[in-house]
Amino acid sequence: MFKAAQFRAKAQESAESLKHTNVPAEIREFQRSVQSFNQLAQNEDWLANNFEKMVHAGDALPAVETTTADPGSAPIVEMEEKVLRCLGAAVIMQWSSIPTKLQRDLFDTAGSLGDVLQTVALRGQIARFLHGHKDEEVTMKGTLRNA
Repeated sequence: MFKAAQFRAKAQESAESLKHTNVPAEIREFQRSVQSFNQLAQNEDWLANNFEKMVHAGDALPAVETTTADPGSAPIVEMEEKVLRCLGAAVIMQWSSIPTKLQRDLFDTAGSLGDVLQTVALRGQIARFLHGHKDEEVTMKGTLRNA
């Protein structure tokens, strides 16, 4: 699994390669790579810094019991949890660039994923989370542009 430092090292490699080419297609590709690796590093940093604030699949869903008939289910659940965390972080980081209609659809879908009796509370929590992270998103994007 890649860590933030590894992504930054890859970004630095791409930046060094960028210095040694004059081919326009390669220049664009190396610039894209630098930006992608830097954003992946930021995602890893954000996940590490906010891990305790996130809802974890094991906390929100019933425990998956592993039996001898299904010994591989626990690693699958862990892998799916990581994928969902990464996708969620990526969506949050790009929230302001997502069209308003899609933002509303995502908000409505996320707000309806919990217990029906808790929908209003969940929607309020999501709204507060999005509002609270609006300034962080702008800061992270500004950092990327300056990198």
